Amino acid sequence: MTSFVSTSLLTAATLFACAAQAADLPRVAPPPLPPSPPIFTWTGFYAGVNAGYATGTGRSGFTDPTYGQVTGGGRSGGFAGGGQIGYNYQFTPGSGFVVGVEADLQGLAAAKADAAYLGGVPYYNVRPSLDYFGTVRGRVGYTFDRVLIYGTGGFAFGGGSRASAAAAYPYTLPDTTRTGYALGGGVEYAFTEKLSAKVEALYVRLGRGVAAATYFSANTPAYYGTGREDAGFAVVRAGMNYRF
Repeated sequence: MTSFVSTSLLTAATLFACAAQAADLPRVAPPPLPPSPPIFTWTGFYAGVNAGYATGTGRSGFTDPTYGQVTGGGRSGGFAGGGQIGYNYQFTPGSGFVVGVEADLQGLAAAKADAAYLGGVPYYNVRPSLDYFGTVRGRVGYTFDRVLIYGTGGFAFGGGSRASAAAAYPYTLPDTTRTGYALGGGVEYAFTEKLSAKVEALYVRLGRGVAAATYFSANTPAYYGTGREDAGFAVVRAGMNYRF
């Protein structure tokens, strides 16, 4: 009996000593949780490049108020490309409304216009070519995290060089620069924190400028005039932006 009590007391003392020693050991903290990924935002400045196709929306031919029907003179579309800079502001993180402003400058390489005739006699358009255009537009859209759907519109300008037949025209020539407006929309996707790609469509309408009388040269013989009023042109383009 005495041996049993002694053994029990010894065991209890050993367990107590082990528990006290364990209590003195430093506690191991649980590993920290991984940091939450930053919420993507469209807010900030950006710059980029774009390329696409521009095509007229009007028909060829028109009626001259003095001499009658002019046939031909249509122009097919061509390459358009350039660059853009802008700024976006997103009101709420994640998904929400985005507003911004963008300016771009584009070069145009349209195909040469078809020959035009008035009663079988050549008709030469003395209006300047359109070699470039640019816009300054506002943008309003809604973002679903990294996908931005937007509409855009604002001021447009453009210009080019004198027509080869302009020297034979005795009246005031149209100015080589024009102004107007641009409207459109697009979709942009941010595939990294800094880079995004977009697809955009614009309708651009530039003012016609001065409209002068058609001149007939009996020496050539040929007609020289400022042609019909342009109906504007459409641009479909893809681009990439880098956000700062």
